[in-house]
Amino acid sequence: MKIKRIETFCNRFVGFVRITDETGKQGWGQVSSYQSDISAEVLHRQVAPWSLGVEFDDLDDLLDTIAEREHKFPGSYLCRAMGGIDTAIWDLRGKAEGKPVVELLGGKIGKLRAYASSMKRDVTPAEELLRFQRLRDEKGFDAFKFRIGAECGRDVDEWPGRTEEIVRTIREGLGGGVALLVDANSGFSPKRAIEVGALLLDNDVSHFEEPCPYWELEQTQQVREALSIDVTGGEQDCDLATWRRMIAMRAVDIVQPDICYLGGIARTLRVVRMAEAAGLPVTPHCANLSLVTLFTMHLLGAIPNGGKYLEFSIEGADYYPWQDDLFRNSPYEIDDGHVTLSSEPGWGVEIAPSWLEKSAYQVSDQV
Repeated sequence: MKIKRIETFCNRFVGFVRITDETGKQGWGQVSSYQSDISAEVLHRQVAPWSLGVEFDDLDDLLDTIAEREHKFPGSYLCRAMGGIDTAIWDLRGKAEGKPVVELLGGKIGKLRAYASSMKRDVTPAEELLRFQRLRDEKGFDAFKFRIGAECGRDVDEWPGRTEEIVRTIREGLGGGVALLVDANSGFSPKRAIEVGALLLDNDVSHFEEPCPYWELEQTQQVREALSIDVTGGEQDCDLATWRRMIAMRAVDIVQPDICYLGGIARTLRVVRMAEAAGLPVTPHCANLSLVTLFTMHLLGAIPNGGKYLEFSIEGADYYPWQDDLFRNSPYEIDDGHVTLSSEPGWGVEIAPSWLEKSAYQVSDQV
């Protein structure tokens, strides 16, 4: 195929991408959320010149070519921009073949177990427990993730004693038969993380995410080797060489790539294959209800080493005001703790025209 036109529709928080090929077929994707207007500028400035008018059938080769042409600018923003092209290509291909993306990836439509993922640290343990109990009773969730420590907190808790209190409060309040996961967001030194890990084990918490500064792989490896709990991480990592090293050194028990941070489905599949070869499961990071969670649903429906659940944000307008009214047909309905993949072609979702009308628009055309 050849891409003839690349359009972006953005605000600061979320940015959608529409591509048009030489036959007039179109597909929708998304640059990564957060500072999406910057990622859109990178897309038009540094990705579009190497994508427009280029005939390709190997998406990996196209993405590698873009990275090589922009070798002086490695890192997060280039990957966040490339993800917009990648995910739009998958949508175009699915629509052209009349198949959902999950089937293009070799999977099938069906249900996925989700865990209710809290993003908040300013919530008290008692308030968090009430939220979880309500979601258990109303939506059927049987797995929950909450925050401990402070984000990049250098061993300082959000407030003194909060970590110990929230772990015990959530376990006692939900009882057995419910999976508990925690996220430290790079909050601890190895020594403190191992101390917290003992608390987690005592309270039957099964997933300890990003215990140490994520860029210090040896610190995370030290925690993993000291604990029998699953130590997880990888959401921030967009460099494939870092992923190879992380997996080879067994820094984590479960890998958590973010499709939009990493640069799209094709690059995430490379990490999936690395993890599969090492016998590691993949539970991707998808912490908001833009398209990233839908991309992850299709991926998990296809890969052989998918983890136990899909991350599903429980935050609403008070935390993510920009999530409202993104889609004409929301793909995010929870029933008995599960989401269901649509059989519609491509991603199976339509961006709300009213949202597009209010967005900042840019276009790059084939010369």
